[in-house]
Amino acid sequence: MPSSSSRFHDIVIIGAGAAGITVASQLRAQAPDLDILLIEPSATHHYQPGWTLVGGGLMPMEDTARPQRDCLPSGVIWLQDHVTELDPEQNQVVTAQGLQIRYGQLVVCPGLQINWDKIEGLTEALGRDNVASNYAPQGAPYTWECLQNFRGGQAIFTHPATPIKCGGAPQKIMYLADDVFRQKSGVGSRTRVSFYSAEGSLFGVPEYAQILEGVAERRQIETKFRHNLVALDGRRREAVFEQKTDQGMERVTVAYDFIHVAPPMGAPDFVAQSPLGKAGSGWLEVDPHTLQHLRYDNVFGLGDVAHLPTSKTAAAVRGQAPVVVQNLLALRRGEAPTARYDGYTCCPVITGYNSAVMAEFNYEKKPISSFYLNPTQERYSMWLAKRYLLPWLYWNRMLKGAPFEKEILDQWKARLFPDAAETASPLRSPSAP
Repeated sequence: MPSSSSRFHDIVIIGAGAAGITVASQLRAQAPDLDILLIEPSATHHYQPGWTLVGGGLMPMEDTARPQRDCLPSGVIWLQDHVTELDPEQNQVVTAQGLQIRYGQLVVCPGLQINWDKIEGLTEALGRDNVASNYAPQGAPYTWECLQNFRGGQAIFTHPATPIKCGGAPQKIMYLADDVFRQKSGVGSRTRVSFYSAEGSLFGVPEYAQILEGVAERRQIETKFRHNLVALDGRRREAVFEQKTDQGMERVTVAYDFIHVAPPMGAPDFVAQSPLGKAGSGWLEVDPHTLQHLRYDNVFGLGDVAHLPTSKTAAAVRGQAPVVVQNLLALRRGEAPTARYDGYTCCPVITGYNSAVMAEFNYEKKPISSFYLNPTQERYSMWLAKRYLLPWLYWNRMLKGAPFEKEILDQWKARLFPDAAETASPLRSPSAP
């Protein structure tokens, strides 16, 4: 880029995660003459849905990372920098290097911010003394180390009071861990697995909540709802929860031998403290269907930062990106944005080393399926899709900006479902990872 401290670009995209790269790739394919700047500080791109697989010993960490430059579409300018200020009144963003970048249209998709410090004592304890989190940098390998070395006792898995990326992830690693514990001679009988969640159920869609309640009951996993982790003493191995009761909030201290923490999350500070953030929460305030900002017409948002009543997953981005691209290009032509996002998302909830529930739904909170199978069942085929199909689609289709073409899905269906009349894939007995 030129060295001037002030410049203009047709489109500025903030964030080179799944959302930013997918939008940039689709824009380049449909409007190759556009001047597009992508602002992203990280030199490495991570396939974050793979971190659960790393924590369960199913994938090496290096398989979830690639050089950022190799993931970016040709012709898009990359500025390796942090955004520190959003000024939509002046159509401008300011970066940590002091650059003032003006834009015609802005796409905001920096992901979310993990607020480790919101749990007292967590930062000091994390990554040691059996305190793990797949959400931490390099945290997933430590999770797997802990599971391998666990010798029994109280194992706790938590879910915070805030929206999080992939809301099913805290459960996925719990079910894998339970399999690991049961496969160790004598460990399973000496282990108590508990799920402490600030939420009121295991899933926000009742049909999926019901199947997951059955999984927890079958595994004899204790569920504690409306318990929010607020403090942790790594030395004493004690976790402190705020429990919501009819009388108000009460503090409960629980001893543990291993704990996996899903930390509280929120919008990045530069979004939350800007005119683009929603009052009270800080999440990027956009129309839930057009994904256009509610007050600034030339600003669009998607991905984890967006204030949308659906789960924050890569699959949601898959549905949001084409809508942003179509509406942004319509705006540049002087037309009204008419493309609509229906809230589609997917959370493949791993329920063991050979099974998963492919939880797909939309704004109506009703199960839907891309695989022409009842999605409210555990299936070995959905486990294969989570382990092999989805990573391949991410690296080879989604980031390339390619549409999810029917023939691609049909090819994978033929591999996963050789019997076209399949109604339920048999679940095999647990095997060692």
